[in-house]
Amino acid sequence: MAVTRDEILGALSRLTLPGGEDLVSRDMIRALTIEGGAVRFVIETTDPAEAAKMDGIRRAAEDIVRRLPGVETASAVLTAHGPAPKPAAPPSLKVGRHPTPQAGPAKVSGVDRILAIGSGKGGVGKSTVSSNLAVALAREGRRVGLLDADIYGPSQPRMMGVNKRPGSPDGKTIIPLQAHGVTMMSIGLMMEEGKAVVWRGPMLMGALQQMLGQVQWGELDVLIVDLPPGTGDVQLTLCQKTELTGAIVVSTPQDVALIDARKALDMFNNLGTPVLGLIENMSTFHCPNCGHESQIFGHGGVAAEADKIGVPFLGSLPIDLDTRLAGDGGTPIAAGDGPMADAYRALARRFITGGMA
Repeated sequence: MAVTRDEILGALSRLTLPGGEDLVSRDMIRALTIEGGAVRFVIETTDPAEAAKMDGIRRAAEDIVRRLPGVETASAVLTAHGPAPKPAAPPSLKVGRHPTPQAGPAKVSGVDRILAIGSGKGGVGKSTVSSNLAVALAREGRRVGLLDADIYGPSQPRMMGVNKRPGSPDGKTIIPLQAHGVTMMSIGLMMEEGKAVVWRGPMLMGALQQMLGQVQWGELDVLIVDLPPGTGDVQLTLCQKTELTGAIVVSTPQDVALIDARKALDMFNNLGTPVLGLIENMSTFHCPNCGHESQIFGHGGVAAEADKIGVPFLGSLPIDLDTRLAGDGGTPIAAGDGPMADAYRALARRFITGGMA
């Protein structure tokens, strides 16, 4: 004898829901069909969130109906009466704005020291030095942050191997990313890849304020700021609005680079920012095939300049193919082992013993 609709509803009314009601009293059974020994029906909830929690009820309803005489198969489907709630829009975080008024140089919360890494001109390897120094300091046990302040030409996302957009839980604070033991932030992570930043000076200044003040840097021993080349708005804003521990200038040894390095040094002096030392990059080239050493850009010019102006010479770094390949590949050479990693380790230890990090 075929099962009836009333018998099925009667059986389902005995299935108690968590709130004490049942599927029938709540009028949740829809599209009940009986075809011979096959029974199909729909359990309709008020919203998708409730439906997602009721798969156990659905299976229990099928089992109850399947046990009725004359039923061979029972199939129930969960559905929802109302539309799915729209997901909450992600917090709107706009980077790049006019700067907010500020009484004077401010600290960055949780950060003990802030080091600005600058250069008078581009192409001297300042960003490479910044990323590798940050990684080397982290490997020496320091809590390190790296801020890519080169707004027009951010390179740290590529060098540090990160491309994820930083989160913002409230549209105000920015959660930085982690890479190779370093907490990092870059305007390049906030912009569409390949999209040019076309901003006037005030927008640059506002963006820098945001990346210093709105990023949750946490507790850091040192924050390294990779500056853009030259002596422009970003340098001016950083030195005037932030309590810097000091600046380090990177240069290659040839005269044309030293001319611009002197301008960077003069800028820091005029802004009252202590120059903590000079680094000579691309100092020598060691041929990997024959071992011959060549001074492609000259040698010793930065050390001589440091001696002339009375600031520490922090060290020289060779020009090295593996360093370039490592940076392009997203794993700074300082994260591994070998002669260049040792060179950056020695540089990091000098920073530590000198009280700079």
